[in-house]
Amino acid sequence: MLDAILAGLSGLSLGVSSLFTGGAPNAIMLAVGATLLYLGVKKGVEPLLLVPIGFGCVLVNIPLSELMDKGGLLKVFYEMGVANEVFPLLIFVAIGAMTDFGPLLENPKILLFGAAGQVGIFITLLIALALGFPQLEAVAIAVIGACDGPTAIYVASQYAPQLLAPISVAAYSYMALVPIIMPPIMRALTTEKERNVRMDTVKRSVSRQTKILFPLVVTLVGGLIAPKGLPLLGTIMLGNFMRESGVVARLTKASENEIANVVTLFLGLAIGGTMEGHAFLKPQTLAIFAMGFVAISLDTVAGVLFGKLMCRLSGWKINPLIGAAGISAYPMAARVVQNQGLRYNKKNHLLMHAAGANTGGQIGSVVAAAVMLSVMKGMGMI
Repeated sequence: MLDAILAGLSGLSLGVSSLFTGGAPNAIMLAVGATLLYLGVKKGVEPLLLVPIGFGCVLVNIPLSELMDKGGLLKVFYEMGVANEVFPLLIFVAIGAMTDFGPLLENPKILLFGAAGQVGIFITLLIALALGFPQLEAVAIAVIGACDGPTAIYVASQYAPQLLAPISVAAYSYMALVPIIMPPIMRALTTEKERNVRMDTVKRSVSRQTKILFPLVVTLVGGLIAPKGLPLLGTIMLGNFMRESGVVARLTKASENEIANVVTLFLGLAIGGTMEGHAFLKPQTLAIFAMGFVAISLDTVAGVLFGKLMCRLSGWKINPLIGAAGISAYPMAARVVQNQGLRYNKKNHLLMHAAGANTGGQIGSVVAAAVMLSVMKGMGMI
């Protein structure tokens, strides 16, 4: 009996011994999880996602936890909403319900900035292919450049699930770092004269009918052109249609709050659960982070350069800084542009123009992913 008791008590030390004997990757990832929690709690960096992701990372890297084994809690979350893409699509419904496309509709040509802000995605796709990544993995990595977490998660979970953890963490990390990444690029590519260009307030108003028809038209046209990406485009436009119709206020509010909050919690824990040390710590992970940074930087470069072109073509009526808001980090990119504009001219309020470019970038990132997936479908790759 005593031997049985002692043997049973020895089981209490198995986790500690496993960590010290063969768990160096787990120990490293426990530190990574703690860092994510620190950034979310202490620094306020994307806390709604980094807190559950960080906690999930801690849970899965405790030796013998079995939380990502069949039937484990994190595995259940993963299978119920990540493996079948439900969670990111529900997040898109929430994003649509929270997005006001009014600034974009008031000045439709600003949609071009949203298109320019996706150039880095396609360049990074070529880089990933040149480095030897398979086509589907290359597409999933390139989508990090959309600076849109749900899009990156959707594409990775469906076509490169083995890369879901590094792609998800990279996407949300770089979204949080937009205020640090973008300003040096904006300053380097623009002159003082360009940064001081003041833009007139757009005085056109958009009718309620136009706002209601917009998500329907975008869904129809986008679905016909790139049907493979219709789940992405359709869900964000569904959320926006509910918002603008004004007749389903309860559903809109639920999408913005309860559904978004619950899904974000489960999604974050599931992503954290994929960050087990032995699977996560690979040279491939560093390459993915590096290419993600390149993609977002190139998006910013392309947007600002396009802004410089539009500045000249408009007779110095467009501030090229708003081109940086063409990426999909909504609404952080627009705020960065506003802050940079005020830095050089205290009367230079660019927020509404940048918000239009930013909403264009939100659409552009989804369309870019949809186009790549549809092209690959046509080539028989998926």
